[in-house]
Amino acid sequence: MTASDCLTPEGYSPRLAEARLERALAAAPMVLIEGPKGCGKTWLGLSRSRSKMMLAEDPNALSAARTITREALLDGGRPRLVDEWQRAPEVWDAARGISDLDGAVGKFIFTGSYSRADAVTRHSGAGRLMRIRLRPMSLHELGHATGEVSIAGLLAGEAYSVLAPPIDAQRLAEFVCVGGWPRHIGLSAEASQDLLVSYLDESARVDVPTETGSSHDPVKVRRLLGSIARNVSTTASQALLARDTAGDGARLNHQTVSRYLDALERLFILDDVPAWSPHMMSGRPARQSPKRHLADPSLAAAALGVGPDRLARDMRSLGLLFESLAMRDLRVYCDAGDIAVFHHQDHRGGEIDAVLEARDGRWIAVEAKLGGNEDMLDEAAAKLLAVSRRIDVSRRSPPTAHLIVTAFGTSAYRRPDGVTVAPLTALGP
Repeated sequence: MTASDCLTPEGYSPRLAEARLERALAAAPMVLIEGPKGCGKTWLGLSRSRSKMMLAEDPNALSAARTITREALLDGGRPRLVDEWQRAPEVWDAARGISDLDGAVGKFIFTGSYSRADAVTRHSGAGRLMRIRLRPMSLHELGHATGEVSIAGLLAGEAYSVLAPPIDAQRLAEFVCVGGWPRHIGLSAEASQDLLVSYLDESARVDVPTETGSSHDPVKVRRLLGSIARNVSTTASQALLARDTAGDGARLNHQTVSRYLDALERLFILDDVPAWSPHMMSGRPARQSPKRHLADPSLAAAALGVGPDRLARDMRSLGLLFESLAMRDLRVYCDAGDIAVFHHQDHRGGEIDAVLEARDGRWIAVEAKLGGNEDMLDEAAAKLLAVSRRIDVSRRSPPTAHLIVTAFGTSAYRRPDGVTVAPLTALGP
């Protein structure tokens, strides 16, 4: 299939997820692209589709989908895109039936911005379905990072010595506040933040009640989003988030926080990083808190009501949001290579900001560091090496690489102690 055969929209920016989508279409009859609203799911799907059914945009298509027949669903070239399929779950059953007719692959691409129908897809998608999680665009996809320092290359033991585009605090704050949303390309930080504030308001007012299926208070949802933003890049517990909301009014109770967090996760707005187990059969990660992240650091900035000028003057807040920005990019790069992303805290309180683990067990220990002077790098390297040395290598191989991701550095290189230092603007898949 060539690009000219597909429905690629004008202005579409290539995504790293395209390769994953092509592999999925070559392996399964149904592919589901999931992710937060506005991250580019529909455009990615159209870039590999020959026909479409747009349930979010076309009322006639939505009405037809609710009484869909297999014949009607087959009316179009394949792959056939079904956009926001969960608005008419009947279409899923029809597609499942079509998928069972023969052994052909690459029949349907579904997109969805919330996972209310997970029970349906888990039950009826077994053996027919492959899922792709799409996140907002990375700095590399946006053209702000060279990609010369490859995550796959680091896993293979490669060393790098390259230059990277320099940025300062103001530019970094702009990256954070604009985010990786395809429709924000070319917009000012102010315009982007206006859109993102509206995004959060609409999510609190409309989308969360759709997910919870119960009464809600949009003001309380926004307060919880503010609490998550204040605790981004930390392992804040639900109890801590509940206590933190008291600063904005009456404290939310634990049950309300739990229900809203579940809804935000199902909407892909909340994108926590799970804890890592160095040993496959250990149950310890299940008892550890995840690291709190939103789908994009720009959502945290919008929830806090801060723009780039103010953020650039607050190094502590900028540091936490830089870690969230780095985590977004690392996850995009790792998604492209089927690499899992975790965080790690050991029994002594030592921490690894990100553990990047390949299926074959190779892994990279990552520290995100806003500053890049030698004293800071020495401290970060010593911390990273100390924590990774406490891993029991009789049950788990040592890391293939130690990586410090910096904000303001201008070069990537390997230190004498073996730790790689790389600016975020040099990273890629």
